[in-house]
Amino acid sequence: MWYFLIKIIMTQYFRYAQIVMGPAGSGKSMYCNIIQQHADTLGRTVRVMNLDPAAEYFKYRCDIDIRELVTLDDVMQELELGPNGGLVTAIEYLIENTDWLRDQLDGLGDDDYILIDCPGQIELYTHMTVMKDFVKTLKDIGFSVGGVYCIDCTFLSDPTKYISASLMALAAMNQLEVPHTNILTKCDLISNKESLEEMLDTDPSEIALGIAKSAYSAKFKSFTESIAKVLTEFNLVQFIPLDLSDEDSIRNVVYQIDQSIQYGENLESKINEDAMEQDY
Repeated sequence: MWYFLIKIIMTQYFRYAQIVMGPAGSGKSMYCNIIQQHADTLGRTVRVMNLDPAAEYFKYRCDIDIRELVTLDDVMQELELGPNGGLVTAIEYLIENTDWLRDQLDGLGDDDYILIDCPGQIELYTHMTVMKDFVKTLKDIGFSVGGVYCIDCTFLSDPTKYISASLMALAAMNQLEVPHTNILTKCDLISNKESLEEMLDTDPSEIALGIAKSAYSAKFKSFTESIAKVLTEFNLVQFIPLDLSDEDSIRNVVYQIDQSIQYGENLESKINEDAMEQDY
């Protein structure tokens, strides 16, 4: 009896999902493509789901596509909504059709690892509940879920953009309540790698001082410094660089996210479970 109870608990989270978020143009689809390719070289199966009902093109192999259930154009025409309202309604429709989503996910096989390529409207993750509801649906189906927030590395060159990006990532982290990893994309496009490392090592409070030097920003000096203080003292937002030209960089990103959703730990548990089953 105890063995079968343990088996039920252990098999509950042998499915893994990354919610790949970020502003439009931040490299979410590129991230999904490169991680899928990297997994192929390791003999790992990584699936990708497109969650953008308005998507037109992506390079990765798309295993599940929300557009097969609902498209943005259909929602906008039928309900006379704008792009943002139509997008939210389309994802809400997906959540309501849990059976369709479950059938699609179950059709992928056991021990799934899936990347979910999300739309670029950041309000979906920062203050609306629709993505939080989607995450809950995945958990109910049996997935261990982690958040991946993509930010274009050029944001680091502008102190104001850096602080804004950090706040957006923090808001998404707080809203979704899942293990969270922030990825700096497009690092392979930077010629001066040393400057990137310097920015990653720079304390947010020092960046805030750079913002306050301008005449306009001086009025908000205390406010900016308070934000930087929160980021520094609580150490809530850290960025991991992703350089497509560096295999070590790709491996490090995969490792960090696997750790956050306990991918390796659950595999070890599965091996022990198989041994128990043979002994039984």
